[in-house]
Amino acid sequence: MPLTLDPIASATRASYRNEPDHSQPQWRLPEHLRDRIKSRLEILYSEAEATETFTEIERLIAVHQAHRTPEVEALERDFDPRDRFTERDVILITYGDLLLSKDRPPLRTLADVANVFFHGLITTLHILPFFPYSSDRGFAVLSFKDVDPSLGTWDDIAELGKSFRLMFDGVFNHMSSESQWFREFTNGHPSYKDFFISFSSKNMIDNDRLGLILRPRTSSLLSEFDTIEGSKFVWTTFSNDQVDLNFKNPRVLTEIADILLFYVRHCADIIRLDAVTYLWYELGTSCAHLEETHACIKLMRDILDAAAPRVALITETNVPHPDNVSYFGNGSDEAQMVYNFALPPLVVHAFQTADASALSAWAGRLEYPSDTTTFFNFLDSHDGIGVMGARGILSEDEILAMAERVREHGGFISMKSNGDGTEAPYEMNITWWSALNREDSGESDDLQIDRFLASRAIAMVLRGVPGLYLLGMVGARNDVEAVHERGSKRDINRTALQEEELLRLFADPTTITARIASRMISLLEQRTDHPAFHPAAPMAVLDISPQLFAVLRTERGGNRGVLALISVSSSAEAITIDVSELGSVYGELRDLISGTRFPAHGGRLGLTLEAYQTLWLDGRFEHAAVPLAANENANT
Repeated sequence: MPLTLDPIASATRASYRNEPDHSQPQWRLPEHLRDRIKSRLEILYSEAEATETFTEIERLIAVHQAHRTPEVEALERDFDPRDRFTERDVILITYGDLLLSKDRPPLRTLADVANVFFHGLITTLHILPFFPYSSDRGFAVLSFKDVDPSLGTWDDIAELGKSFRLMFDGVFNHMSSESQWFREFTNGHPSYKDFFISFSSKNMIDNDRLGLILRPRTSSLLSEFDTIEGSKFVWTTFSNDQVDLNFKNPRVLTEIADILLFYVRHCADIIRLDAVTYLWYELGTSCAHLEETHACIKLMRDILDAAAPRVALITETNVPHPDNVSYFGNGSDEAQMVYNFALPPLVVHAFQTADASALSAWAGRLEYPSDTTTFFNFLDSHDGIGVMGARGILSEDEILAMAERVREHGGFISMKSNGDGTEAPYEMNITWWSALNREDSGESDDLQIDRFLASRAIAMVLRGVPGLYLLGMVGARNDVEAVHERGSKRDINRTALQEEELLRLFADPTTITARIASRMISLLEQRTDHPAFHPAAPMAVLDISPQLFAVLRTERGGNRGVLALISVSSSAEAITIDVSELGSVYGELRDLISGTRFPAHGGRLGLTLEAYQTLWLDGRFEHAAVPLAANENANT
């Protein structure tokens, strides 16, 4: 099938004024938001600091509102948060320079390729940090308000925003040690004195308190820097080039609020709060998931609710599932979307063991706190496959076995410190194709492609919004050479694609790249056209066989549904399902993918699923009962 689609309507977009228009009627912060913002600030600061900070935040929002045009106001007035995301939504994750051409800047190349191949298929582009940076592939930001000139300009970002919704990274936990802010700190500028967390001696954090701190790395927590006042030891959660911002200083918070609103005016529709777990520090605690951290996120939500209610927050917290979902808040006061970090390792485990039991049990117990919140169902990303989300769901032995299998497939394992001198797996660094398919296995291309697409189908049928990493979408293999050249395990899955070569592969239908892309497009076409895949549409996980991941999705307020059956095994399996128990009384189901029709005589559906086969059976379901849900012992 062709690799292009008929375009759907462009992303709904209205531009802000370049400069504020203060001739407009004076804007007033609604009383309920005034009270909420004050209550957050009272958690964070003294009474005097809270009052002063509130005044500045109110001023920042008022200035932002003066940038609004009548078109922006109309979009916000007509916005319904229950349909912020729909079945049409798919998010593509990419670096600004993951697609390269010979004659155009990377962001312009991305716009050209995206408009040809992804328009009508992908609604949102998550462009990983496109700011100037010093290390960590963009996550050691030098300047929050500039576009890296090697990628393009703000005009290029705006051009992408004409066709797609855009997700920006809010890398607010830390910034580069080479940034101007940190330079002012080392130079003793009084306005930047407490912008970062620093100590005069490494011994100011004793071993007992150090052992309590949750660490995502094995590197030293404190890094030494020379300053005008002598040597300082600065808090560096991730690396010695990524210095943590000190949100105990109210000026840091107001600077970030200003940046947040700046992103809104520059086409941000979703703002991803990177590593937000570690936003606030308090010695004597784990310095993770603190009340103050949640208060900061809720405050950002309040600011957006006041200034730009169409813009959503998504939290990126690679932690065990119960901690991860805490960032939904009560379903109306914190993040509208949360990365579903348990999903990737559980899918890898299911295909490694040919047993979806753990995945099914967990998925069946997922809770959605409101009809305005949802999960971001991604599998692979620029970082790797985190394992923290699976802790408490898989045993430690199962996690270690999964990691060892990844090593056998040519991947690497990044470790974290446990605080007691031991280490444990934190992240599996490998491409999604290589995690599932071993290079020397001798398996046919057909079988490996089927396995790869079956895993993708799981993320597409779960309640939520599916996310695709650009390299994963085309079945990229491990780039071990890049790891050795650059010294970073994550570079195994960050190799840029040359536009000319990618187009050549797409043009030849016999290549694995073209075959994957063609079938991926087919899946996404069906998904985005079916109301049962709305993020708020009901979901029931079914206990049919350990070799199957089975889900029933039914449309909101109707009886059209999809019975998704996905094999995680290399063996065929014959099954029988009493579809009458699921409410199906129409006698026939049609596979959305192949068009094949399956009769259900007497309310019973009998069929054989081949190795790694995916069926999305469309039908009418009178009720969304859950008699086959397998979840009694699931650990969520």
